[in-house]
Amino acid sequence: MIELEKKSAFMKGTGVGKAMDEAIIHEGSDVLLFLDRRRTYIIKTKKREKFHTHKGFIQIDDVIGNRYGGRVLSSIGFEFVILKPTIYDYLKKARRSTQIVYSKDIALIVTYSGIGPGSRVVEAGTGSGALTGVLAHYVKPSGKVYSYEIRGEFLETARKNLKRFGVLNFVELKNADVILDIFEAEVDAVILDLATPWLVVPNAYEALKGSGCIVSFSPTIEQVVKTVKALVENGFVDIETTESILRKMKIKEGATRPETLMRGHTGYITHARKTY
Repeated sequence: MIELEKKSAFMKGTGVGKAMDEAIIHEGSDVLLFLDRRRTYIIKTKKREKFHTHKGFIQIDDVIGNRYGGRVLSSIGFEFVILKPTIYDYLKKARRSTQIVYSKDIALIVTYSGIGPGSRVVEAGTGSGALTGVLAHYVKPSGKVYSYEIRGEFLETARKNLKRFGVLNFVELKNADVILDIFEAEVDAVILDLATPWLVVPNAYEALKGSGCIVSFSPTIEQVVKTVKALVENGFVDIETTESILRKMKIKEGATRPETLMRGHTGYITHARKTY
């Protein structure tokens, strides 16, 4: 008994005990039930409930107390893997009131912005909140995303998605127009996904701290040309525009090749940094 107590105390001291506890699924936890790449389900666990699928139902009591990475059988014997949802999983399941930015572009936007825990970020427009959610995921627990959107109805969809992502507390949703004004100052990054980003550049310059980053996502090259011109005229440097093309592979022994269908152009990403 003494040895067990010593082991428990050691595990708590090293953080192993906490990590093990977090690996256990409790009531109210979000889980991803994985059948295959095409059939996945994010649910919130609740005792004495059943989750119905076309492969039978799953008793949620069999999920609670299990571990992430464990397995559970449906009522007709199909095996589901219990995974902890990532921000990527939430994006795929997000409610959409507008077209969302794809993960391949989001990854570059986050990288170019230079943000991390504690960063303060201005974003516009919010849309369905997909990009907002990822930004919040990276600036938590001490940072903040100030997300501007002129369409009030979009903000309600975004609010629901952000709550589901578990990051709503790190976002301030604002029904306002960044072309008219940005109310924050000394922010680390300004990230734009709207039709006329060049009109926001002067306000972005005022809101950013020195060396702060602006990142703009635009679907057409005409938008990019106008944005780059505005960046040059307003004292930004290190200006660069890129496009990300992602091609999935079909992996099968003796027949490995690129998949027949792919998502090609989605948009251009322009980024730059503020100077005095």
